[in-house]
Amino acid sequence: MLDVAAMRATLAPPHPAGHPFILGGVAVAAVGLLLWHPLTWLGVIFALFCAFFFRDPERVTPSAPGLVVAPADGRVVSVAEVAPPAELGLPAQPVWRVGIFLSVLDVHVNRFPADGTVLRVVYRPGQFLSAGDPRAGEANERNGLVLETEDGGPVAVVQIAGQIARRIVCFASAGEAARAGQRFGLIRFGSRVDVYLPPGIAPRVIEGQRTVGGETVLADMAAAAQAPARGE
Repeated sequence: MLDVAAMRATLAPPHPAGHPFILGGVAVAAVGLLLWHPLTWLGVIFALFCAFFFRDPERVTPSAPGLVVAPADGRVVSVAEVAPPAELGLPAQPVWRVGIFLSVLDVHVNRFPADGTVLRVVYRPGQFLSAGDPRAGEANERNGLVLETEDGGPVAVVQIAGQIARRIVCFASAGEAARAGQRFGLIRFGSRVDVYLPPGIAPRVIEGQRTVGGETVLADMAAAAQAPARGE
């Protein structure tokens, strides 16, 4: 059966950040017509790949209060309790972290995981280990955002570079309002995005699960706040 939704996602128009790369491929193709025809095909292939890589499909984000949604498409490679990176300015106590690996075939537009306000945006230089490496979250170049949410504690999302991904793009700035599912950046050509949940909030996803940016629910802060304490 024809998957119309998948086709729409694949054929979605590219994000503006991809336009220079697509135009570059078109320019190479045009030069190839004048100088060397094989260069034309290389330019066309590169332009088509970039149009695919930078595709930016619309997403329908759940509207229930307190939800934390996936900031990116990809595969969950880590669900663990760890202390957040020191540069985020959060307490050094372990909280649940959900790590999502984006292959070169995934949509690379990043989205806010929750409603709230951007408290800070912090860039940290680092290594370029494979984004699937367990050490990548602590060792690699990264850009972190801390959100003050309306329904729970702080939620942090960290864009992490990989071996191929060497360019992190972030459009957000401290003080602006954030809406779950709203675009805030992207990482070029393969990467990883980590989400740090507030203390006491457990994730609802498992390792190996696929996520859809802006749609897959990672946690429910409102439900956790309403749950009775043990023994009650």
